[in-house]
Amino acid sequence: MARGGFPGMGGNMQQMMMRAQKMQQDIQRVQEEVGSRELEYSAGGGAVKVTIYGRKEIKSVEIQPEVVDPDDIEMLQDLIVAAVNGAVALAEETMNAEMSKVIGGMNLPF
Repeated sequence: MARGGFPGMGGNMQQMMMRAQKMQQDIQRVQEEVGSRELEYSAGGGAVKVTIYGRKEIKSVEIQPEVVDPDDIEMLQDLIVAAVNGAVALAEETMNAEMSKVIGGMNLPF
């Protein structure tokens, strides 16, 4: 058996392991960086604004006073749901975009 542990593999296996370890470190770094990044998403022309961290944790929700109508609570609820869903989607898109820079075309799920 060759020194690399597999016949015919030589140093290729060691290089592959080193690249995999580097990629794992890069993935962890990107997850931490994007996870702490603040992203904003608004609905209703800015009537409701959600700030979310890249790790999909809501930081804040801002509601403009003029959209608070006691006779139309459903509209406010819809705006909040739209803003939160948009913020979560933005966090996912941001994480996926940054991860694709690290992993290239490997098509790994995150």
